[in-house]
Amino acid sequence: MHKSIRFKLFLTFLLTTLLVVAGMHLFMRWSLDKGFNEWVESRQRDRVENLLDNLSAVYTDSGNSWQPLGSNKRQWVQLLLQSDNHRHRHPQPWMRFALAGPTNQWPPEPADFEDKPMRRLLPLELRAMLLAADKSIVFGRQELLSRLTLYPVQQSDQVVGYLGLLPGRPDNQSGDLRFLQQQAQAFGWIALVMVMLSAALALLLAYMLGKPIKRMTVAAKQLAVGDYAVRLPTDSKDELGQLARDFNDMAAALEQAEQSRRRWVADISHELRTPLSVLRGELEALQDGIRPMVPAAVDSLLTDVMRLNRLVDDLYQLALSDQGALTYRKTLIDPVAVLKADLAAFQAEFAAKSIAIEWLDQTQLIVSLHGDADRLSQLFRNLLKNSLKYTDAGGRMKIIVSTTANTLLITLADSAPGVAVAEQEKLFERFYRLDSSRSRHHGGAGLGLSICRNIVAAHQGQISAQSSELGGLAILIELPLRA
Repeated sequence: MHKSIRFKLFLTFLLTTLLVVAGMHLFMRWSLDKGFNEWVESRQRDRVENLLDNLSAVYTDSGNSWQPLGSNKRQWVQLLLQSDNHRHRHPQPWMRFALAGPTNQWPPEPADFEDKPMRRLLPLELRAMLLAADKSIVFGRQELLSRLTLYPVQQSDQVVGYLGLLPGRPDNQSGDLRFLQQQAQAFGWIALVMVMLSAALALLLAYMLGKPIKRMTVAAKQLAVGDYAVRLPTDSKDELGQLARDFNDMAAALEQAEQSRRRWVADISHELRTPLSVLRGELEALQDGIRPMVPAAVDSLLTDVMRLNRLVDDLYQLALSDQGALTYRKTLIDPVAVLKADLAAFQAEFAAKSIAIEWLDQTQLIVSLHGDADRLSQLFRNLLKNSLKYTDAGGRMKIIVSTTANTLLITLADSAPGVAVAEQEKLFERFYRLDSSRSRHHGGAGLGLSICRNIVAAHQGQISAQSSELGGLAILIELPLRA
């Protein structure tokens, strides 16, 4: 059976509270019983001390003899009763049975209390015996002498007799027992009320904590079916609030990724449709005899096929670089030497367009980094090709190479035309072109700089664009050098 998180939270809170309440109830009962027993034992000690004082006074008043008291059982019983200052002065239910026995026999035989309430729980009066100084019996029973605990009765620092007590629990008066029972019942009711309050509080907490989790569950289901606009409230400052903020960030990232995917699909469709439409038109013209099958027509078709082939290659390279599937064979290389070789390969093309090249090498020593020479060459050639395509004839290009403590800085700056500051960061987005007609005229699809960014990232570097002091665009590359 499926149980909701609210039900689990409710059970957790309730069981925790039940354990705490049960523990507190048991501890309070133990503390009450312990305190009550200590109080009863303390009262018994007081009674024993009072009884010893009274016996000493009776011994003195009787001419330093136990004989008058030994022949007066009723006086002995009265002394026992008077030792308890808290006991009410009314006849006890056991007195007539106790006084009916032999003169000095004490306590009465257990058979005298058959079917009587006092037979099971004997008070101190029925556990006390009196012995003379030579331990002869004044009030007692011979067969019980070995079980006695003796307390000396003293007069002028001399032992004149002994008070003996039979073993047994300190006696509890009925009022004391009723008080203990009432307190135990009160503790039980308090525990029951606390459990009910805890259940209500657990239900409230489970609802309050389960509510944001329920919202997250519903939002996650919406996200799973493609509703990326869903957002959660982030009023809470605790971990649930942080989880809601993280969820919103994830939903925003997925929404942006979905928008990028749709734009990517639309851009690819647009880029593929153009050369295919041109090819279809030219082929239909050849079929219909509108254009003759001459070498110039074949060359035009081949040009369109090559443009389509370059677009497919760029898409393939970009897909590989996005997935990190481009092959990188990294070794210790000199990136400045790679850049020089690539620049030399384009020297003739720059000269044909009358673009002056200025090389400024500010490095003092040979630099080296852990990288792939072929991929770095692909990076440099893409950037040189872009400058060659988009820089006006008769312009300039300036390449600056420098180093910091552990970073190689390469700047490729060209002359007009420039790029607005607001659009410079967008240059590295796929299919982004400032002038789509000019890019298509040059055969580009806006993928080259995206591939460049992925190559730089694979070398743990950074690439950015800014305005050039020559009036055009400057590309800045930062690559980490070997430690």
